[in-house]
Amino acid sequence: MRNWRFIAIIIVLVVLLDFYIFQALKTISQGASARWKAVLFNGYWVVSILALVLFALLPVLNDPDWRRTRTYIFATILGLFFGKLLASVFFLVDDIRRLFQWASGKLFFSNTEGENLSEDTISRSIFLSWLGLGMGGALFSSLVYGFSNKYNYKIRRVSLAFDNLPSAFKGLKIIQLSDIHSGSLANTQAVAHGVDLVLTEKPDLILFTGDLVNDIATEMDPYKEIFSRLKAPMGVFSTLGNHDYGDYIWWETPELKKANLDRLKQLQADMGWRLLMNEHVALEKDGQQIALIGIENWSAKARFPKHGRLAEAYAGAEKYPFSILMSHDPSHWDAQVRPHYPNIDLALAGHTHGMQFGVEIPGLKWSPVQYVYRQWAGLYEEGRQKLYVNRGFGFIGYPGRVGILPEITVIELV
Repeated sequence: MRNWRFIAIIIVLVVLLDFYIFQALKTISQGASARWKAVLFNGYWVVSILALVLFALLPVLNDPDWRRTRTYIFATILGLFFGKLLASVFFLVDDIRRLFQWASGKLFFSNTEGENLSEDTISRSIFLSWLGLGMGGALFSSLVYGFSNKYNYKIRRVSLAFDNLPSAFKGLKIIQLSDIHSGSLANTQAVAHGVDLVLTEKPDLILFTGDLVNDIATEMDPYKEIFSRLKAPMGVFSTLGNHDYGDYIWWETPELKKANLDRLKQLQADMGWRLLMNEHVALEKDGQQIALIGIENWSAKARFPKHGRLAEAYAGAEKYPFSILMSHDPSHWDAQVRPHYPNIDLALAGHTHGMQFGVEIPGLKWSPVQYVYRQWAGLYEEGRQKLYVNRGFGFIGYPGRVGILPEITVIELV
């Protein structure tokens, strides 16, 4: 009942937004033929009403066979909503401008001057209406286009220099993967291509920093064989992310939830991955050693769990000259790693996906997620410590990528 009440509130708000935008449509269609107006107005309301009907039906589409279709429907509706919301910002600015212009005309100008002002106001109002509709349409189009980018894997290369790195490990090639989210994947051939890209790099070490699934261990069944192909001379290591615990769905009993997590752990072992659960291992090369530390999910954000126990994982690792930490949530770095573990040289995280939406061009790196996470994609350095945040191999929620492509990170220690 509560769910339907929430949907009803959303529908009312969206209808109000639709009527507001409809006023802008009437503005830009001034002087148009009756036929053109009929096509524009009827087309707008058909699309808007269809979106509302589909949104209302989303709770009914719970069958697993409809899950991916449901995701695309929801993403399209959400894209349409955000496009309208962006357009309405321009309309609101124009309405505020016109209100001030009207008020100033009443207070400071004569009637003749006020009439001239009115003509100018109408002209500029049409311009802002077109601009708002154009920007909203561009946002919606980019989100729809982003559906085609979800398997467009980008290899990002980064060389990291450390004075205390043992000489045997100079030139070590590490592949970092994160956030596979197998429950969202639907194209085994595309995923296999991503794994091929990893193997082509011939890494010495492969590290996966959490969120193998969305909720349930069985989501990995179609992809188990594909990811089992990941091999490296020094091993494949992994840790858990917030989605791996099954916290976002309802379980009949706590025992079933625990069994799901146990199955996920076993699945990684079956693939040949070494899952690090609040522990560290020594990596050895030519008689020299470094520490690899892996903890369960630990987040500084209140809505995410703190299962990780870094003190337990780090105990004994201080004897190694160099250490790498795998911790899913990048907020862990500022909250605990840097203040209390200055000897952890390199931390690897994921989690943010770069929100799967943003801009990354020379001179500009932006995503809405940066207002929540200070470290959200790429390399960050504080003193002698470094953090790399992987943008994610998979996707969740929105089945696409705009500007922030799925990532395979190639790290070379130099």
